[in-house]
Amino acid sequence: MRIIFAGTPEFARVALAQLHAAGFEIPLVLTQPDRPAGRGMKLQAPSVKQFALEKHIPVAQPRSLRLDGKYPEDAAAARLAIEAAQADAMVVAAYGLILPQWVLGTPRLGCFNIHASLLPRWRGAAPIHRAIEAGDTETGITIMQMDAGLDTGDMLLVEKLAILPADTTGTLHDRLATLGGHLVVEALELAACGGLTRVRQPDQGITYAHKIEKHEAMIDWTLGAAVIERRIRAFNPFPGAAGLLAGEPVKFWLASVLPGYPVSEGALPGQVLAAGPQGMDIATGEGVLRAVRLQKAGGKALDVAEFLRGFALQPGMVFQGSPGKIS
Repeated sequence: MRIIFAGTPEFARVALAQLHAAGFEIPLVLTQPDRPAGRGMKLQAPSVKQFALEKHIPVAQPRSLRLDGKYPEDAAAARLAIEAAQADAMVVAAYGLILPQWVLGTPRLGCFNIHASLLPRWRGAAPIHRAIEAGDTETGITIMQMDAGLDTGDMLLVEKLAILPADTTGTLHDRLATLGGHLVVEALELAACGGLTRVRQPDQGITYAHKIEKHEAMIDWTLGAAVIERRIRAFNPFPGAAGLLAGEPVKFWLASVLPGYPVSEGALPGQVLAAGPQGMDIATGEGVLRAVRLQKAGGKALDVAEFLRGFALQPGMVFQGSPGKIS
């Protein structure tokens, strides 16, 4: 079976590697253009492109696939490449470009999407982050037959995966990426012999995983400790939950909720109640959060004992932007 693959980040690279290892013929890979990254802001090739070049697979990097859009010359060149590939199917994983109808209809078997949620929950750009942030106890992979909507296509294969209490977006991403690659290989093998059954998504339970914005990283200490703890895990590794203390930005990488911790009347949300080798205890709108792994601007992520050796912190200090007293 001949497969066009469209994807960009590490999540997609894992799936491409599994398809390649399974022996599928891959005449073309589509991925996003190289972009500046890192401290030097040098152009960096996407993970998918790096893998494709290592395996000598042809790569196209159109800025758009819309023939009537901003970059019609890119779309026209991509169309020639896609048609020339004569693919049986296209596999799409975290590609980052909307596929117009001419793309969806070109492969004989259509386009299969690897989506990191149990559709119709968490359609959209950031399903892993939003599942952790919401406190979901399970997620999974849905292999979907793509249509013109936003993750609205028929489901082909679904497999669940537990969200562990300590999962971050980083750890959950890695398990889902592996599962996604395994499941899309299975889906294509079934498609080759006509063994796939399309199931329409339910009309109930639809939620949207909106793109993570950098401003969301700033912790709102008036929220409850459990909500903040989930956000810390959801925003690890990107964009990293943060607060301002004594004018310095501090990122939070690991924390826990301290049930039954006594909070003095009049304590401010964001106020440091205690700090020691076991953690930094911070008042919130409901309960106390113990931060155990932190990072100063320009520094490394450190366990709290080491962090405190380089940060003049005293109980009573308050993370900036924490309005109101705790009643």
